[in-house]
Amino acid sequence: MAVVEESVKKPGSKAVRPKDAATLIIYRQRRNKVEVLMGKRHRKHKFLPERYVFPGGRVDPQDSRVRYATPIREDVAELLTRKATPARARAIAAAAIRETFEEAGLVIGKPDPEPHRPAPANWQAFFDTGMAPCFENLTYVARAITPPWRPMRFNARFFMVDHRHVMGELGGDGELLDLTYVPIKETDKLELPLITTRVLEMVEELARHPPAPGAMKTVTFFHHNGDRHDLIPE
Repeated sequence: MAVVEESVKKPGSKAVRPKDAATLIIYRQRRNKVEVLMGKRHRKHKFLPERYVFPGGRVDPQDSRVRYATPIREDVAELLTRKATPARARAIAAAAIRETFEEAGLVIGKPDPEPHRPAPANWQAFFDTGMAPCFENLTYVARAITPPWRPMRFNARFFMVDHRHVMGELGGDGELLDLTYVPIKETDKLELPLITTRVLEMVEELARHPPAPGAMKTVTFFHHNGDRHDLIPE
């Protein structure tokens, strides 16, 4: 993998408290290759500029209050709530769907069960499609916290979803450039954050052999020990 060096915080400054974030890996199989949707972050971004990443971003306050078409599966909720409250777990899953819509123009949803009700401001464009977020097909696979020496830090959860549960045409708000499905075996040609390379190592197996609902008893926590990532089940 082509991993690029990232910025570090000023010497002597306190470590930044990580903010909750969520990432969604949309995958598909073509000609016996597993492909994942990735895009290149703009060079003006403070966090991971010019790196190829999955759609995702920070959890917004309104994400915990958004209504949904289908709830988070019980097994996924149980895994998420090991490190988050139920409300925060729902917000994290919602953020993954919202950010994917904003950055890639894709909808993970079903018809809005209460179309007469107003939507949170940061969700209005999503609900204008006539859909409400659908959580039932998300699989929670990993968590990672940005190392303490980085100037921006996130407590990121990684979800996966089969492209058959996704609607819409690739587009988005321009935050991610060159949006495309990339065969996992060819991602070594891209400039990737270190954590993305680690997550990709486990994605192909999960995509080829999706776990049955309830089969995953733990998720992988990627803990950076200063030299490398320790893989800790949680």
